[in-house]
Amino acid sequence: MKSVRIIILLFCFTSLFAFTPASNPVKVTWETLRDVTFKKKWYAEESIYMLHPTFGPSVQKLKNQQVTITGYILPVDLDANLYVLSAFPFSACFFCGGAGPETVMTLNFKKKDGRKFKTDERLTFVGTLKLNADDIYQMNYILDGAEITE
Repeated sequence: MKSVRIIILLFCFTSLFAFTPASNPVKVTWETLRDVTFKKKWYAEESIYMLHPTFGPSVQKLKNQQVTITGYILPVDLDANLYVLSAFPFSACFFCGGAGPETVMTLNFKKKDGRKFKTDERLTFVGTLKLNADDIYQMNYILDGAEITE
């Protein structure tokens, strides 16, 4: 009888861990994402020098983590629902102003609901932070499974 009670207690105890909610996402600031250095690197497929990132330790800790970040929406291709989140509004962003590539990230949305965002709309998103050093056709930071937080 004692062994049955032990088994039941063990079952109840392990069941508690099975239903423990996932940890809260890490709140990330654009200042944190500045922990990256860039060196010019030759990319033969495009016959061009581009900036190749080396992510610092504070950014490396965030790799593949659930994060939240606030920024300004920059539409890239409305038909493809492709947007970038920027530390700065359009007039001062990486593409138009003097900011660096560490100030923007691609938003890969979790749901393809077709919502259209407005330029410079300031929103907070949650998703998995991916670090990209090798694909020159993507941003260095990618927020995968991005969703708007309330």
